[in-house]
Amino acid sequence: MSTPTTTTTETDFAEPVPAPRLERAAAALREHGFAVEILDDMTAARGRVGELIPEGASVFTGASETLRLSGIDEDLNAGGRYDAIRPRVLAMDRATEGDEIRRLISSPDVVVGSVAAVTETGSLVVASGSGSQLPAYSGGAGRAIWIVGAQKVVPDLPTAMRRLEEHALPLEDERARQVYGVPSAINRLLVLHAEPHPGRVTVLLLREAVGF
Repeated sequence: MSTPTTTTTETDFAEPVPAPRLERAAAALREHGFAVEILDDMTAARGRVGELIPEGASVFTGASETLRLSGIDEDLNAGGRYDAIRPRVLAMDRATEGDEIRRLISSPDVVVGSVAAVTETGSLVVASGSGSQLPAYSGGAGRAIWIVGAQKVVPDLPTAMRRLEEHALPLEDERARQVYGVPSAINRLLVLHAEPHPGRVTVLLLREAVGF
C-alpha cells in the first residue's frame, strides 16, 4: 500500500477522491470504532438515513449544505416522522429559553450532519462558528450520523486543516453572509480520532462530491 502524500492542492479539495483512497479512509475509521458505509450518491444516503433513524426519535440536524442539497434536511425537519429539534429551537426565544434550547440540541436521540474533512488515517474534523452542534457530535447525542462527500477525504490532519481554512471556510463564509448577514469563522474545532462507543457513530461516505 502506498503512503498517502500531502501534495493536495486547493483545487483538489472540490474533487471526489478515487475509490482506493475512499476505501482506505473507511478502513481506518472502522479500526477506530466508527461504523462506515460507502454509498454511491445522495439519493442512496437519503434512503439509508431513513432506515437508520427510528420513527419518533428526537433528531437534531447541524447546519449543513450536504443535508440541504440531498433533501435529508427536509426529510428530518419537515417530514413529520421524527421529533425534529431544529424547527422547535428556531421558534423559541433565545433570551428567555436559552437553557432549554441548549439542552435540546446537546442531547438528542440522533444528531445528523456532516464534517469538514475525513483523513485516510481515520480521523474526522468538524468546524463551527457557534459550536452549537459540537456537544451532540462529540458524545451528547445517543447516535450520530454524518454524510460525507468523497471530496472531503484528505491524507492527514495538516491537509484537513488546509482544506478547512482554504476551501470550506470561504464557501461557508459566503453562505453565512447571504443567509444570516454575518461572516463565518472557525471559532470551534472538534477532531475525533476514535469512537469509544462502537456503533454510536455512522459515517456514510459517498462516492460523489456534495457540500463544502
